[in-house]
Formats: sequence, C-alpha cells, structure tokens
Amino acid sequence: MDTFPVVNMENLNGEERAQTMNQINDACENWGFFEIVNHGISTELLDTVEKMTKGHYKKCMEGRFKDMVASKGLEAVQNEIHDLDWESTFHIRHLPESNVSEIPDLEDEYRKVMKEFAKELEKLAENILDIFCENLGLEKGYLKKAFYGAKGPTFGTKVSNYPPCPKPDLIKGLRAHTDAGGVILLFQDDKVRGLQLLKGDKWIDVPPMHHSIVINLGDQLEVITNGRYKSVMHRVIAQTDGTRMSIASFYNPGSDAVIYPAPQLVNKEEEKNNVYPKFVFEDYMKLYVAVKFQEKEPRFEAMKSMEDRVNSGPIATA
Repeated sequence: MDTFPVVNMENLNGEERAQTMNQINDACENWGFFEIVNHGISTELLDTVEKMTKGHYKKCMEGRFKDMVASKGLEAVQNEIHDLDWESTFHIRHLPESNVSEIPDLEDEYRKVMKEFAKELEKLAENILDIFCENLGLEKGYLKKAFYGAKGPTFGTKVSNYPPCPKPDLIKGLRAHTDAGGVILLFQDDKVRGLQLLKGDKWIDVPPMHHSIVINLGDQLEVITNGRYKSVMHRVIAQTDGTRMSIASFYNPGSDAVIYPAPQLVNKEEEKNNVYPKFVFEDYMKLYVAVKFQEKEPRFEAMKSMEDRVNSGPIATA
C-alpha cells in the first residue's frame, strides 16, 4: 500500500535536500498531492485562523446551513444527490485586489488575520512553484511568470465547513473533480477527515495532521508541465459526526495569462501531436464552471479547438 507523501520542508535546508526534492517530484508525478510540515507559517497564526474560522461558522453560517437543509428536505433523501454538495462556504479574493473588507459578517480581527494568512500562503505558493521549477529543469521563476497576466496572478481562498451529514452515502461533502487552477494550498481540520484523492482506481484518504498544509496541483500545472505533473480527481466524503474545516487557497494564473506547455518540456514528437492546448486562462475557467464535475480531458480538447484565437505572444514578465 502506497503511503500518502508527507514532506518535512525543513529538510530542504540540510543534507537531505536532494532526497526531499525527489520526494516532492515523485508526489507531483504520481499523486498530484502531498502534505507539508515545518513550512514556515507560524503555528500561532494557524491556530488563530482555525479558531476564528470555526467561531465564524458557528455564529454566522451554521444556522443558514441548517435552514438550507430543512428547506430542501435533505435529511430525508432516499436517492443519491448529484447536483449539490454538503458544504457551507464563502470566498475571499486576495489578488489582483483584495475584497476581504467587503465580505459581510466578518469581524475586523478575522479580516486582519485572513489577510496576514493570505500573505504567508502567497509566499509559500511561490516558494513551492520554484521547487517545481528546479525539479522540472525550468529556470527559477518560470512558473510564476507563466501565471502572470497584466495584473499578476489570481489568488483567492475558499473557506468551507462540512457539517455532520445524516446520509453521507447519498450526499457528498464535495463531488469529485480536479482543480482548474495552478497550485492549491489547503489548511484542513486536523481531527475530522473526509478529503480523498483518486490514485489509479482507489480512493485514498488525505490524512488530517496538526499544523500541516496540503498541496495539490491544478489543471494549469498539468498543461505547463506537458503532463509530467498531473492534476488529480479528489472529493470530500461527508461524515456523520464532527464538522470538518477546510481553508483552500488557490494560486492561479491571471485571467489574461496565456497558458501552454513549457517548450523545454516538449520533445519533437510531442510537438507534432500537441497533447495539451494553448489558451487564455479566463477562457478555460468559463468552460470549467459548466463542467467542473466531469473528466478534465474533454476540457483540454475543447480548448484546442479555440487555439487559433490565442495570440502566441511572449509570456508577460512582471
């Protein structure tokens, strides 16, 4: 049985650097997911984020979620539900411009903490992208530049809670999907499990761990790495007891960024067959929204048919 990859980031600074870089590369090629510890974000900040997120859910969101469940009669469903998820969520945008001050019901202290957390995650995301560059033989900063549109990358956070569900066999916490974007950094509940990824034909638990950050790769990294790294299907299984916290931050390309395989990672044979398309990120997102819970390959094919619309200018550098 494969063990889910857990990477101690401190080992990148010592004698185990090469081995740790290999471990990250293997996770990117074979899992699409890994979990990191000693990542440089203070445990005090993580504890504060968790406490305030859970407090905000209890105070402002739990009642609304129960009302929604009652209004849809979800506690009494007899058949599998395919068109909704058992989750309570809100979204915060950080880049290009933050909207955290506009989100209703957030206490000022919580806004401040989430802003600070976003800054730390942004640094971590860029560090992770440079680790990928080194492993792929791309120059430092290549992936960050590839994500840069006219206004830099897009960066946002989805704050979710997955309350206890009476029918977890009939309603998913979150239906299976791959993530559309770049690199995703998840701070998840360290007690209540539920997140699973698909490896081969088996669903594997992503283990809850105290103060860890789970990294997973989105579709854009699969395209830019020409398939060397893969975005992987994952889902959340609702639990019958315990509310699971999930704070997923998405470091994505800018809406006008042109995405295509890095030329260094495409050999002559592949160039002829071009497995992966070239497209504007915003166009991909428009398609993704409609077909999020379907396979990713038809999305790539659909983007190929739009390819002639894409200007093949150089990557904008900031």
